[in-house]
Amino acid sequence: MSSTTVKICGLSTPDTLDAALGAGAEMVGFVCFPKSPRHVDLSTMIALAEQARGRADIVVLTVNTTDADLRTLNEAVKPDWWQLHGSEDADRIRAVQSRFGRPVMKAVGVGCADDVSAANALGQVADRLLLDAKPPKDATRPGGLGTPFDWSLLDALDRQRPFMLSGGLSPATVGDAIEATGADGVDVSSGVESAPGIKDADLIRQFIAAAKTGATPASPVSKIRTNA
Repeated sequence: MSSTTVKICGLSTPDTLDAALGAGAEMVGFVCFPKSPRHVDLSTMIALAEQARGRADIVVLTVNTTDADLRTLNEAVKPDWWQLHGSEDADRIRAVQSRFGRPVMKAVGVGCADDVSAANALGQVADRLLLDAKPPKDATRPGGLGTPFDWSLLDALDRQRPFMLSGGLSPATVGDAIEATGADGVDVSSGVESAPGIKDADLIRQFIAAAKTGATPASPVSKIRTNA
């Protein structure tokens, strides 16, 4: 069995959260970003966080969020991690760590060698990096939007900090991704959905099993989406 940490992000219902927890996900992510199809309102996030508490690390994903909104989330949801998925720089990471007393995972879009250099710099401050595909220039939200990036770029990554790999992962590809990159963890959202924002419990279980064992599903699952 692999020691790779698995994070299922963008969960929005008790049933799919229970599938992730029951299958052994170590981290579960809830999105606070209204432009995303995976956004959940505060009351839903509170309920999901209570369902997950003590069973997996609770991660709240935000994008260039104000201190006032982070304070509300901090007090109501009590996350184990912040995932900063916007243009937050090293100073902002330090400020969030200091003001809210919780570790920060910083997402960095990777499309070229300069992006890896930027990740190395941010990795000196963030508690963990999440390396995702760089969004298209005309994208309305951050993240890889279901596409992978050139994993060979990570040959230049400073491995002093743990990092999670994201972007275009699915039950069929996650084993190869871990083997190719040596990632400490993997993160998936659209790769375990049947439609944008709609998680599929079977795909979640298959993804976690593949990440932990390195085995791919016996037959491809037609509902996997990689373009959400």
